[in-house]
Amino acid sequence: MHPVPSDPIEARVKLCDALDRIGSEDRDALSDLYRMTSARLFGICLRICGDRSAAEDVLHDVYATIWKRAGAYEPGPASPMAWLATIARNRSIDWVRARRKRPTLPIDEAAEIADDTPDQALTAERTETARRLHECLEALEGRQRDAIRTAFFDGKTYAELADAKGVPLSTMKSWVRRGLMQLRGCVGDD
Repeated sequence: MHPVPSDPIEARVKLCDALDRIGSEDRDALSDLYRMTSARLFGICLRICGDRSAAEDVLHDVYATIWKRAGAYEPGPASPMAWLATIARNRSIDWVRARRKRPTLPIDEAAEIADDTPDQALTAERTETARRLHECLEALEGRQRDAIRTAFFDGKTYAELADAKGVPLSTMKSWVRRGLMQLRGCVGDD
């Protein structure tokens, strides 16, 4: 098979047959379809993309899409060529839209890229603060340290802590409050 036959009915039959065979994963049918339609589909891609190299790339995507979707093609009132042209048109428009979103500039004109990762100074400062907090926590009286760790790291309530240690609730609150005040003073010291 070469170009699309000049008789519109014969051309439609040959295109439908090729699409049906492609739907059954017949690679020869894809070659036949390519020979019959590539010039016309390339023209669509070139007109929309405006660049020969881009149109060639888009045309490759068009035939990859046809390979995947040919089994879903159902002959109807629209011609198979219209279905193929729609795929070429849509792929070309997608290429143009993607190009507009990400224009290419020379590297010296490119905008700076925001970096959300903390810089080394901030990381070092956080590490130092964590080390200092740990040292200050270790310097607390044992029952205050344990109460604060259990309350903040294990999520225990004051009442649960008081029950676990067998002390009145007011005593547990005092231990935690005094310990936090000592921590604030220790960590705040320079």
